[in-house]
Amino acid sequence: MPQPRKALGAVALARMTALPGTCRMPESDWSLHPQLQKDTIDIGDLPLSRVLVIKDANYPWLLLVPRREAAVEIIDLDEVAQAQLMTEITRVSRAVKEITKCDKLNVAALGNVVPQLHVHIIARRTTDVAWPRPVWGVAPALPHDAQEVQQFISAVRRKIWLG
Repeated sequence: MPQPRKALGAVALARMTALPGTCRMPESDWSLHPQLQKDTIDIGDLPLSRVLVIKDANYPWLLLVPRREAAVEIIDLDEVAQAQLMTEITRVSRAVKEITKCDKLNVAALGNVVPQLHVHIIARRTTDVAWPRPVWGVAPALPHDAQEVQQFISAVRRKIWLG
């Protein structure tokens, strides 16, 4: 019979969420899916998730990828990691909303093409090329202007406490 997991105390949980970079949640032999490597720019790591920008200037579009081997669904994470993921989704979503002044945020974990668990955070405007439809397959990816994407990345990093 499996042993029950020990609950983390408030101090341990606070250490994982209070100061990103000072205490990381334990990782296994995790690696980023090759398609995500190809389609994104790495921003940095929160305690649980790698933060990435999708290479498509049509939309301000970030991904959070929990660094857990074999995680496909949110329910594949233990309860502590699920709570941490929600904290990171909230932190990044607030940052994107504040930086972009978007009309709507789309937040989703689909994984129909790339099976590795990842959460999309997409800033939507009523004037964007896909509005009000989902962004997938509506328009070809538009390359980022190097200076603009670096400004966006810097702003996101500051807002989510990565630098």
